Amino acid sequence: MANEMGLKVQPTLDALVIGVGPAGLIIAAELCDRGLNVANLAPTKTTAPWPNTYGIWVDELESLNLPTELLEHHWRNCISYFGPSATQHQRDYGLFDKAKFQNYLLQRCATATWHQGKAQSIEHSDNHSVVKTDGGTELTARIVIDASGHFPALSQRPKKSNVAYQAAYGVVGKFSKPPVESGQFVLMDFRAEHLTDAERKQPPTFSYEMDLGNGIHFVEETSLAYAPAIEFDVLKRRMEKRLAARGIEILEEQHIEHCLFPMNLALPDRSQSLVAFGGASSMVHPASGYMVGAMLRRGPELGAAIAKALQNSEASPQAIARQGWDALWNRDRLRKHYLYLFGLNALMGFEEERLNNHFSTFFSLPKSDWSGFLADTLTTQELVGAMVGMFGKAPNDVRWGLMRSVGGHGDLLWQAVAA
Repeated sequence: MANEMGLKVQPTLDALVIGVGPAGLIIAAELCDRGLNVANLAPTKTTAPWPNTYGIWVDELESLNLPTELLEHHWRNCISYFGPSATQHQRDYGLFDKAKFQNYLLQRCATATWHQGKAQSIEHSDNHSVVKTDGGTELTARIVIDASGHFPALSQRPKKSNVAYQAAYGVVGKFSKPPVESGQFVLMDFRAEHLTDAERKQPPTFSYEMDLGNGIHFVEETSLAYAPAIEFDVLKRRMEKRLAARGIEILEEQHIEHCLFPMNLALPDRSQSLVAFGGASSMVHPASGYMVGAMLRRGPELGAAIAKALQNSEASPQAIARQGWDALWNRDRLRKHYLYLFGLNALMGFEEERLNNHFSTFFSLPKSDWSGFLADTLTTQELVGAMVGMFGKAPNDVRWGLMRSVGGHGDLLWQAVAA
């Protein structure tokens, strides 16, 4: 069907999802599960392999009633180094099998229709929205969900200066000797004796390491979050120096990973007549970088809100979007978001020793506190309690760093109160 201008027009959909990464497929699956007429638009093929690795704590996956068969790797020996001795986390960690995870979501999206192309513009009317693509197609839906990533195709957000990025450079391959023990996962190794004094005065980085079995390992040098981002060449050199100091050479590079994503983008404009999800909705955890678990937990809430709003046949895109935004960013989540941003800004100002002292204290908290903090599953009251407990246990240099951050970033605490 074509309109009077010759553009190809599709029948009206319940929902149009932009993006086929984890965010796009998670929310599309939730909408299809609810019997909605869903279509997806993305510039890549639906089955295009996802480029990055995605990790999750195993108990998070189990709490979502998702099968552990979605994991390619499962580690029970999980540790970190914030000094000479290892910190034992006593918690299992997993790495998604990307193909299985993708196929699992695609199977739930069996009733969806798929369109390949880029979204170029969107127009809203009283009862539907129209997305025009670069290929001359018009897709009409009662609600549009933009899940196209941190820098979205359609969703709008206020501009923000000094965006902080987490950056990582990693290698999957064979090494002259194992960088970790058999069956071991290292969440964070902040040891830095291999660096020069000048290098140790620069923003700290840590190593993220996995035994993948069959003589294959993954080693990734990672920064927390900095503005501007630490360059990949710097991370690569640091990784190579770290390995060399341990007498380890890279024998075979099977995959090189470059990871770069913003940690503190502004929240999207929640008055717009579409909904954003995933990176497009600034859902990355500002203090930890995690997002997949949050999308799996919050996707059902957004899907249910949209499905309920669509039951009103006269509801406008703005009215439907409002219900979606309220489900995705309620007051409790907004308060926590600003508390996490405060934590991020504090960590960005910590030098090596203070940062190690901070993490040593953080992981000495009750596991329910630190795991809930990383997953964003604590209530605001529980989060404040965990932060107060952390302050009470922390050494003086960490306390001073946190108090100094109040002076520089106290506005975020005020935003948490005022949300």
